[in-house]
Parts: sequence; structure tokens; C-alpha cells
Amino acid sequence: MTDRSAAAGSGIPHAEALVTFAEAVVGGDELQVATARQVLLDAVGPEALVDAAAVAANFERMDRIADATGIPLDAPMDLLTADLRSELGIDSFASSVNSPASGALKRALAPLLRPLGLRVLKIVARRIARQNAS
Repeated sequence: MTDRSAAAGSGIPHAEALVTFAEAVVGGDELQVATARQVLLDAVGPEALVDAAAVAANFERMDRIADATGIPLDAPMDLLTADLRSELGIDSFASSVNSPASGALKRALAPLLRPLGLRVLKIVARRIARQNAS
């Protein structure tokens, strides 16, 4: 589960209620979803609740489209996530046949390279944001 203090300290209004709702939706427990939905509704109102539900549904939709079309992981993402996919059992899903199998070397390198990869992604994101702002 997500660290609630990190959500609360994020500066995002109602972050804790949003994180709780997102985790409940992904978890699939109907009682947890109903409880989290009500907490979020009380915190943000009906329009923002619909927005939050739409964002969650959109991620599910995109994932299903990627799975259905057989989109393989690109090489950098394959390398950076090899250990996580193995640990979470993601490589056992049927759609994983579209991506090359990750060997022991990739799984060992992934946690070492991930911090560098995340830094590079942040730099690229900042550059794109600056270009879009101009």
C-alpha cells in the first residue's frame, strides 16, 4: 500500500482520499471501493469524484488496449522493469508473450539502473514541458 504520510505531504488537495480511492479501485474489494468512493465524494464533491473515476477507468482502458493489441515493452522499459515484473508475476500474463523474456542479468541490472532511468525521464519531461510552455 501507499505511504499515507507521503500522500498527505504531497501538497495535492485531498491526496490521501484520492490514493485510497485509487488503491481500492485497483484492489477490487467492493466494500473498500464503496467506502473509498464515499470518502472521496464527501471530500471533493460529485464532479471531482467522476473525474477521479474516469482517470482510473482510463488507465484500465489503456492497459486493456495495450494487451489486446499485443504492444511489446520497448527495450529500455523492459530492462528497467524486469525485476518488478518478475516479482509481481506480471510476466505470467498471456500478453507478456509479446515482450522478450527477461533473463537473470536483466532482473539483476534493473534495480541498479532504475534510478538513472528515472532521472533521465525527469529531465526529458522538464524539457518537453519547457518546449510546450514556449
